[in-house]
Amino acid sequence: MNYKVGIVSLGCVKNQVDAEMLLFTLKNRGFKIVNDPADADAVIVNTCGFIESAKQESINEIIELGKLKQEGAVKAIIVTGCLAQRYKNEITKQLYEVDAVIGIGANQQIADVVIDALNGKKDEIFASKLCLPLEGGRIQSTPPYTAYLKIAEGCDNCCTYCAIPLIRGKFRSRQPDDIVKEAEKLAENGVKELNIIAQDTTRYGEDLFGEPYLAKLLKRLCKIDGFKWIRVLYCYPDRITDELIDTIANEEKIVNYIDIPLQHCNGEILKNMNRRGNRQSLTSLLNKIKAKIPNVILRSTFITGFPGETYEQFEELAEFAAEIKFQRLGCFAYSKEEDTKAALMPNQIDDEIKQKRADIIMEHQQRVMAEYCESLVGKELEVLVEGFDKLAECFFGRSYADSPEVDGCVFFTCTGKKPDPGDFVKVKITDYSGCDPIGITV
Repeated sequence: MNYKVGIVSLGCVKNQVDAEMLLFTLKNRGFKIVNDPADADAVIVNTCGFIESAKQESINEIIELGKLKQEGAVKAIIVTGCLAQRYKNEITKQLYEVDAVIGIGANQQIADVVIDALNGKKDEIFASKLCLPLEGGRIQSTPPYTAYLKIAEGCDNCCTYCAIPLIRGKFRSRQPDDIVKEAEKLAENGVKELNIIAQDTTRYGEDLFGEPYLAKLLKRLCKIDGFKWIRVLYCYPDRITDELIDTIANEEKIVNYIDIPLQHCNGEILKNMNRRGNRQSLTSLLNKIKAKIPNVILRSTFITGFPGETYEQFEELAEFAAEIKFQRLGCFAYSKEEDTKAALMPNQIDDEIKQKRADIIMEHQQRVMAEYCESLVGKELEVLVEGFDKLAECFFGRSYADSPEVDGCVFFTCTGKKPDPGDFVKVKITDYSGCDPIGITV
């Protein structure tokens, strides 16, 4: 088979892992994998359908690929992922560029679908979303020194603003032995930074063992030779146990970084989101984490303008952010998503007001991050080298405080031997630019 195929994967890193599994399936069937869509006979668009902006990005990508198809550079466009799953009856009707569309439950059939599309047959296959494979080979699309490890699929939290349970189905954990085997293979292939992901990592194992199992899994992963850093992402606040906090604090390989998407702090808003807690309980949790984990980096996300959010409730959120001083924070205007409970709630807030509130939070966050960078001046950081910036004429990489793709970088000059991507170096911080520390190797 001489067919060349490329994949454009959009949205979250969980989607990226699905794309890596698709690539493995295709390569095993004899397809040649190419990086540039313009060089491909068929292009697969692994779409995101989480919020309106992500949906529009997916649609725009399909339209752009359609232009390549008109020019004869691409012969077939296949759509899968969350947008395909969510709008299965609309994709081919509204996007004439698309030659085939499959739901996430049909990903294992991707090779046959591509062949059909290249031969003029337009497949539309939608198996149960629960058929999305949790196990299988991957072709790593991240740099060789870093990788994501997905430990579960789906979500049972059913937050009222979120369509993920509708798209991805119920939460289902992978077996610990299967996860450990995959992690061992990644380590053998040179991965030094392992990023643990799921829609809610802290729910891991509840469906298998009737109790949280993340801490126990992390201890097993820490025993694998090769990993330098293990990072835990997407922790639901209600399920952050003392055992998990102690594990992060005591295991040397687990970086002192915890991602906790809180969304809000006001008790009434959280209740309307179908989330639990309030400002007092969340503050107590975060202070406990700070007390137990030295120099911990706290990352979170907020939503402003949720239906019914009063200015006083927004002010409470802003005050909470100022009090906690998250080193890493994203804030997003509420997106009204069809088929979610929040979309039907009264007192929907004007888009301009929602965005202005988000902007206020992020303006303050810039000052918090500048303060954090200022506190680093004169200190030494261990940095994972990622490359050389020709424009800035210096190297760059990430410290334990920087999750790949979402956080910033450390820029540095080198006094000795030039490091390679994937190396770890010690950098003394001398200054900062914006929210990125600047230093020199020691």
